[in-house]
Amino acid sequence: MDIGLRGGLRGGLRGGVGARGRRAALAGTLVGAGLAASLMAGCTNHGPAVDGRGPRESAPPSGSATAGSPLAVKIDNVGAARPQTGLDAADVVYAEQVEGGLSRLMAVYATTLPKSVGPVRSARESDLELLRQFRNPTLAFSGAQRKLLPLIDRAPLRAKSPDEAAGAYVRNAGRAAPHNLFLRPSRLLPSAPGKAALTTGFRYGPAPSGGTPETTRTVRYPAARFAFRWSAGRGRWLVSMDGTPAVTTDGTRIAPATVVVQYVEVRSSRYHDVLGNPTPYTETVGSGKADVLRDGRSFDATWSRPAATDGTTFKTADGGRMNFADGQVWVVFAQAPS
Repeated sequence: MDIGLRGGLRGGLRGGVGARGRRAALAGTLVGAGLAASLMAGCTNHGPAVDGRGPRESAPPSGSATAGSPLAVKIDNVGAARPQTGLDAADVVYAEQVEGGLSRLMAVYATTLPKSVGPVRSARESDLELLRQFRNPTLAFSGAQRKLLPLIDRAPLRAKSPDEAAGAYVRNAGRAAPHNLFLRPSRLLPSAPGKAALTTGFRYGPAPSGGTPETTRTVRYPAARFAFRWSAGRGRWLVSMDGTPAVTTDGTRIAPATVVVQYVEVRSSRYHDVLGNPTPYTETVGSGKADVLRDGRSFDATWSRPAATDGTTFKTADGGRMNFADGQVWVVFAQAPS
């Protein structure tokens, strides 16, 4: 089955804004109470208290991880960034559309911390909303669009770019920039927080009855595509990206146990790149339809996330419990049909 995601948004965000640059940007941007309020309000239909961009007064200090706090890493996904490192160790991998119709990944780690993850790239506004379902997560990213930095600073998460945690990152001399920045997770978290940190709302267990036999599924963005092929021998979905089998730098084939195609609204945000091209915003709060792939079958499902602080629950078409298979889960955000 082949699914198309519409709307080719061109351009890219600049990353790697320095700490001194961040302070300068804040000083220059937050001039006047009206402008400061505008930045805090953001651009989604959700208020700051629920969309991930509210103040972090109730969160633990940003400089220290806490028990149950997972690690989320923004991972480059263009051809020059592959093969990636550490992607197979993630508990959850989210795939989203970015500028130019390309894709980017967010990998979430709770049960295992690999030695290295990357290449690491920049954050987006919708990442803040997506991450609100976790308690004080650590976000590893290479930088962000300058006007987005104040919102990242206010979000209830530990924002750790190379400017805040230089010792956690290393450049790979064998790769060309900007596809050569890698994270050493142990420099940000003392240990893996454990499965309890995965407050996604996902439920695991036996497959529900029904479903349709399916061995392949493709999800297309304007300039990228993901393909999943069921391997009965491995009991996993083998991932390909842009027509190339997805493997890690050590040769491990990326093979989640469950693949979720989650239909959402992908719209333009109020942020733009240097050429004036709008940045996509993926709405992950609300409800809609989904296809859940597990055990060589496809299940029609619905998803619901009433507020940003809630996890996302999935139900079968008849309202029953939609269990995922034990193992890695990939969630691919696809444009909901109009």
